[in-house]
Amino acid sequence: MPLIKEFIAEHEAVYNLSGDIRRALEQFDIDTARAQVADIQQQLHAHWAGEEQGLFTVMREDPECADYIDALEAEHRDMTAVLSGADLMTAEGREQVLASLASLWPHIEKEEDGLFPMSLTTLSGEQWTAAIDAWERVHGRPVRR
Repeated sequence: MPLIKEFIAEHEAVYNLSGDIRRALEQFDIDTARAQVADIQQQLHAHWAGEEQGLFTVMREDPECADYIDALEAEHRDMTAVLSGADLMTAEGREQVLASLASLWPHIEKEEDGLFPMSLTTLSGEQWTAAIDAWERVHGRPVRR
């Protein structure tokens, strides 16, 4: 499914960037870390908007998925708050960012090992079209086929 491939590619990009941020913080390269945090925030914003406005919206039509999706969206909000509010000049701020980034992989696993496989077996063609259309609106380009 091309949309799932896009989501996974975005997951890989932000996960790799999270490693770059961790390394910059470990080396106390605050300027680099700050720029990378801004970059990951931008990438996550687009990624999460694509998920939430598309796939999550159509998956939520199934009442059995609602709580799972609510939890994923709460994790999106939590990470957004930490990344936008942490002061990288303080040890506490750096620790908050590192802890938030450490939660990224378990979050990705919940999507890739839980939600994405479920979507492949439950969504109709119309629902996939709606999810793809939302992703394309957010990203301003078509899904790569």
